[in-house]
Amino acid sequence: MTYRAPITDMLFVMKELARLEAVSMLPGFEEAGLDTAQAVLEECARFNENVVAPLDRAGDTDPSSWKDGMVRTTPGFKAAFKQFGEGGWQGLQHPSQYGGQGLPKTIGAACGEMLNSANLSFALCPLLTDGAIEALLTAGTPEQQQDYIPKMISGEWTGTMNLTEPQAGSDLSLVRTRAEPQPDGSYRIFGTKIFITYGEHDMADNIVHLVLARVAGAPEGVKGISLFLCPKVLADGSRNDVHCVSIEHKLGIKASPTAVLQYGDHGGAVGYLIGQENRGLEYMFIMMNAARYAVGVQGIAVAERAYQRAVAYARERVQSRPVDGSLPRAAAIIHHPDVKRMLMTMRAYIEGCRAMALVGAAAYDAAHAHPDADQRKRNQAFYEFMVPLIKGYSTEMSLEVASLGVQVHGGMGFIEETGAAQHYRDAKILTIYEGTTAIQANDLVGRKTARDGGAVARAIAAQIEHTEAELGQRTSDHARAMLKRLRAGRQAFLDVVGFVVEQGKSDPNAVFAGSVPYLMLAGNLMAGWQMARALLVAEDRLTAGEQADFMRAKIQTARFYADHILSRVPGVRDSIVEGAAGVTGMALEAF
Repeated sequence: MTYRAPITDMLFVMKELARLEAVSMLPGFEEAGLDTAQAVLEECARFNENVVAPLDRAGDTDPSSWKDGMVRTTPGFKAAFKQFGEGGWQGLQHPSQYGGQGLPKTIGAACGEMLNSANLSFALCPLLTDGAIEALLTAGTPEQQQDYIPKMISGEWTGTMNLTEPQAGSDLSLVRTRAEPQPDGSYRIFGTKIFITYGEHDMADNIVHLVLARVAGAPEGVKGISLFLCPKVLADGSRNDVHCVSIEHKLGIKASPTAVLQYGDHGGAVGYLIGQENRGLEYMFIMMNAARYAVGVQGIAVAERAYQRAVAYARERVQSRPVDGSLPRAAAIIHHPDVKRMLMTMRAYIEGCRAMALVGAAAYDAAHAHPDADQRKRNQAFYEFMVPLIKGYSTEMSLEVASLGVQVHGGMGFIEETGAAQHYRDAKILTIYEGTTAIQANDLVGRKTARDGGAVARAIAAQIEHTEAELGQRTSDHARAMLKRLRAGRQAFLDVVGFVVEQGKSDPNAVFAGSVPYLMLAGNLMAGWQMARALLVAEDRLTAGEQADFMRAKIQTARFYADHILSRVPGVRDSIVEGAAGVTGMALEAF
């Protein structure tokens, strides 16, 4: 099955929902209008469809391998990564002063989706490098920025983030890797890091590890963690004392090497402090937040690939006569109502989450570049609220979509040769790494809702209410149906926000028992809101005779989202507000 980038839908969302023209009026983005976006997306599609996507299956059947401390990536990956760097794709969103193209995240996110749809395992290397670049741009010295960022943007070097240790997973207060100061201002790093994506590989000349460690005498817990830059190859060309001692054997994303790295077995790995001592977690969260958004885009991407494969199969697989008797013989299964329901579920989820992600990207761009401080603040608050939803909801969605992709294939979906199972296996990690769905939900409950008394959440609900008012002015059945579901969803959302704010201190167990359902409810509503906005635009464009087939399909997809996905929100509200006892009541010894 050949991957085809959904450029038309991406451009529709950018223009009509993310309002790229407004982004292009921000300082520094003047050249990033719709014409630029279309040209970049079309070129990105050509590269990913022709170079990266054909390697996806090979990465699953002939994955990365480790021997004697060296990692060999899937044949073809090294050459493709060289083309990736030479094409300027690593530097798409990064500053031009370091060799990047300086484009807004609104365009970069769409290109990121294409890369991840083409090959999720391959795309993880650039994803981690982006995070390392962002951390250095924020906290690195001018010398560190100049020495490392251009090489990473060019693709000559790549980057990693080193958080996890055998005893320290999500709880980074348990990090034990230590850093010993040296007379020349450097540090010696000692410790073990696990689950390091692309921690060792053969695709670049050097790997820039960003490592969390403790300096002697640092405070206990997360307040005593510092961030260090630890290159695989030092400036004099010698090999640093960091070695890959194994890579993991995984359920999916098999071509992406997940390394165990050992620091300091031969005297200590040379590391350089990034920023100030004991502020490492603060800096690392810059990488984490960039990565969390990017993982949400990965969810959309793998779902899109699974959907395209399922549609292609449903058009070809002949099985049974249509139930309405419209054909006298067996038909392609796409004629059957339940297959159409599955395909529509996949499509609606993807389009809703894509819109949510790109609208979030536009807010990020405004938060960083808008000349008005109040506008920057409002957009930053909106973006930060959306990140756990984009990450959590989109990745959970990808699992459902990939599972439906297997189901559409029937028994053949359970057979590896069809490729449907790979998407299902690959998607599972997305709900786990860069913070599990529960961690995203805890962030949504604590930092994003309770901390400000629900102010940002309620401000977003007010924006949704404005969309409801627009729907209320329409006479179409589709608009009326969407209005009914969107209004009920917003009211349920506000009920939950009130519950979180009011009960958070007095009964935290009750609130956190419903934290993941709250995240799923909020993500469903935000994606549904974007589908409602899309419906309004599509009705107008259809009336004007623009892209009639596309607009009709968009209206129908939005209607499906309203009736079959957004309609779930009130029931989830009930489980959160009224269902805590069912979660917390069981005695621990009864499990």
